[in-house]
Amino acid sequence: MELSDKQRKIGLVVFIGGSLLISSLATYFYQIFFAKNFLVKKEDAVLFVRRGTTFDQLLEQFKEEQVINNVTSFAFVAKVMKYKDNVKGGRYLIKANSSNVDVVRTLRSGQQPVEITFNSIRTKRDLARKISKNVDIDSLKFYSLLNSPTFTKKYGFDTTNIMGMFIPNTYQVYWTVTEEELCDRMYKEYQKFWTKERKDKATKLNLSPQQVTVLASIVEAESKMTKEQPTVAGVYLNRLNVNMPLQADPTVVFAWQDFSIKRILVKHTQIDSPYNTYKYTGLPPAPINLPSITAIDAVLNYEKHKYLFFCAKEDFSGYHNFAETLREHNANADRYHRALDKLNIKQ
Repeated sequence: MELSDKQRKIGLVVFIGGSLLISSLATYFYQIFFAKNFLVKKEDAVLFVRRGTTFDQLLEQFKEEQVINNVTSFAFVAKVMKYKDNVKGGRYLIKANSSNVDVVRTLRSGQQPVEITFNSIRTKRDLARKISKNVDIDSLKFYSLLNSPTFTKKYGFDTTNIMGMFIPNTYQVYWTVTEEELCDRMYKEYQKFWTKERKDKATKLNLSPQQVTVLASIVEAESKMTKEQPTVAGVYLNRLNVNMPLQADPTVVFAWQDFSIKRILVKHTQIDSPYNTYKYTGLPPAPINLPSITAIDAVLNYEKHKYLFFCAKEDFSGYHNFAETLREHNANADRYHRALDKLNIKQ
């Protein structure tokens, strides 16, 4: 049956209308999926999504951080791409002028690692504070784990010396790492650091790896000059070998927990503490800081000499005068004390 002109015209109108509708819908959906919607005319930004965040909370976070233009379109795309019920915490780099599809793909692809670095740490509380700044962990929970006998025992440490398990360095971890996972990672790094070669060197010193770390913490507190650290380590090893008290001023400061002390007086050396190496011979029970890898290796590769004494140089350069005899040492110490008096440093 042949169509009439009228029917042809109606068909053409329907076809054109349908084509326009399809084209409009295609353009609309293309805009929803691929148009710029994140950080439009802004710079790239890092998005931190906490563990347990729901999709609605994520949308609120987008709005609060002002990274999104149209929340509704993103919610639609997220539903279509089956992300809505699969929000995962993490650190994500969101590129400027990203589309909804770009961001969903980024969030679904897996979180990106962050770098954590810790050094110049004296106490467990310091360590908990510093690490919690870079990852999504609770500093109080982390601190409580370091004080848990059951938890520290599984790594072969106790609550006193657990700090020695943390080797100062830069590590890549996920932002959502848990407190337990972080400790597990640090234990693996500790095992990796203590190679057979390092363990053999420690054995030759009649020290365990943990004791080497304790001595290294004292060496580092005494001298920041890396070239001098093996010499300082040699002094303390000489003292240990003749059962002479270490008489390390930094251990006394640690015993007092007053890190503002600049000059050790007789009254300071009277404190009854296992960290008072003027009062007790041998090594203290735990590190007085987190010694660097350089300081640990300075102990393992100490300088062999006959020095039993050393004293800071009177020019305050950070270096020390070394002596084999007490008479030499007293002369060095006298010059240093006169320099302190000149600057009116009493304590």
